[in-house]
Amino acid sequence: MMIPGFERFQDVWRQPYAPILPWVGFVLSLCVVSYGIHSFVLGAAEQEKVRLESEWVKARHQLTRHKEAKKAKMDLQRVWAVLPLFRDFAPLALGVTEEAKRDQVTLPALSYKTEKTAVPDATKAVLQGTVTGRYEDLRRFLYNLESAEELLFIEDLNLVRSGNVQDQLLTFNIRISTYLRGEHLQAPAP
Repeated sequence: MMIPGFERFQDVWRQPYAPILPWVGFVLSLCVVSYGIHSFVLGAAEQEKVRLESEWVKARHQLTRHKEAKKAKMDLQRVWAVLPLFRDFAPLALGVTEEAKRDQVTLPALSYKTEKTAVPDATKAVLQGTVTGRYEDLRRFLYNLESAEELLFIEDLNLVRSGNVQDQLLTFNIRISTYLRGEHLQAPAP
């Protein structure tokens, strides 16, 4: 009793190329083993590479956010340094009035008030009133306010009336604001 297909196997071994068949089998088995090792080792290495790249990108994003936060903190400290203290609000209003006199501008009734802000330890200070003078004097006055050491904002400036041609006087409603920092928030040392 013969095993089916065994005769065919014996016929193959009688062929002239039969001595190289074990070597072909050996090479094929080496290829299979090599592919398995390659898939196993390189697959794990590829996964590790992807994981490390992901961690690197995450670390770069964290570093970028950290640098941005540090820059924002420094910018905020510079802004806080420019803001006057709350106790300096009255002298600031007096300084605006004196600047108007120096620039030959009339600032008859300057009212001022403070408003709460959403920012802790910061208060919005508003100075408003009418200002009268010649165009050149008003322009110089506004320029000096905007370029002052304190952080002043001209929020509103509306022409109320203009004088006759001879006196060349203009009258504006003006609203100037600034932000004041609390007493315990001192400016950072440079």
